[in-house]
Amino acid sequence: MSTKIKGELIFSRSLVSKKWTFLLCFGSFCVGILFTDRMWIMPESKDIARPSVTEAERLKLISESCGPKTLYQKEVNRDPQALFGEVSKTHDAIQTLDKTISRLEMELAAARSAQESLVNGAPISNDMEKKQLPGKRRYLMVVGINTAFSSRKRRDSIRTTWMPSGEKRKRLEEEKGIIIRFVIGHSATAGGILDRSIEAEDKKHGDFLRLDHVEGYLELSGKTKTYFSTAFSMWDADFYVKVDDDVHVNIATLGETLVRHKKKRRVYIGCMKSGPVLSQKGVRYHEPEYWKFGENGNKYFRHATGQLYAISRDLASYISINQHVLHKYANEDVTLGAWFIGLDVTHIDDRRLCCGTPPDCEWKAQAGNICVASFDWTCSGICRSADRIKEVHRRCGEPENAIWKAKF
Repeated sequence: MSTKIKGELIFSRSLVSKKWTFLLCFGSFCVGILFTDRMWIMPESKDIARPSVTEAERLKLISESCGPKTLYQKEVNRDPQALFGEVSKTHDAIQTLDKTISRLEMELAAARSAQESLVNGAPISNDMEKKQLPGKRRYLMVVGINTAFSSRKRRDSIRTTWMPSGEKRKRLEEEKGIIIRFVIGHSATAGGILDRSIEAEDKKHGDFLRLDHVEGYLELSGKTKTYFSTAFSMWDADFYVKVDDDVHVNIATLGETLVRHKKKRRVYIGCMKSGPVLSQKGVRYHEPEYWKFGENGNKYFRHATGQLYAISRDLASYISINQHVLHKYANEDVTLGAWFIGLDVTHIDDRRLCCGTPPDCEWKAQAGNICVASFDWTCSGICRSADRIKEVHRRCGEPENAIWKAKF
């Protein structure tokens, strides 16, 4: 009895415990769900940062001011002078960018040329080996006066007329950015009497540019190429000029002429001509490769006459980079024109670069149209220049202080 009662009591207690356990678990589950829901509730919209009224108005004003109608209205209401000023600034910026692109193109071509030279075993020019020093001065122009060993009297006559000497020449370089040098190579006998005479003259005046070139009349094309390459490697200038030593030049007028074309790319300035291709041997200016220019009786393409011409910096760079592959013809002026005929070059025909000697240049000077260069066509220079250039300078030269008053 007692055992049974005891067993019933035990069974009842066990049943009660299971019920309470189930209720306790179910309650815990509900509490857990409630707690989890509280943790994952999204923040109300009032807790999200919103722009203030002032900021919203500002954004609205900006969006409205950027509308096409508003922009158009602004352009219409703008001051014409201010608008013109901005257009001018934009134009200048485009030109500067254009010149920068041209310079980068030349540098890229130089790098490619150097690489090809290394691959093919060809020599590399000195200017390609030298790195441009940062802050290197930029000059307006380098004027190379082509001369010969026998032309001492011509050089002295130039020094006493249109070319400043001594301290004035140095001042010309420092203040006006104009370099002037007599250009000459070496004799066939290195270190001979001819070379020593030039060295002595250079020691006295200091106005020579010596080239790695053997002098000779039939080597003028090669001398011209070497001159431009050497001058480009030594001086960073806007223009490089070549002039013969029997030509009268007005330096200030030359500078003013070149400055007008300073912003143009690949400029080739001179008195453009087109003479006959001479196939007959023994005559002056005979062209051995006449057959390349077509049938007999043909004329050359337009090119600057050789007494004086100028090229811009990018063309001088082109010659320097490609000097080992540029072909030379018998005549120097034709050769230079041939180098540029296939390029995108601006040819400028300026007849003031080829005036006649007095009375021609004198009449033009009196009329206010001063010549850049004067010479006699019949002599391809001033006839008996050493004796006559002083008279030409007196009658056709610009005022003595013109170069110092000029603003380039």
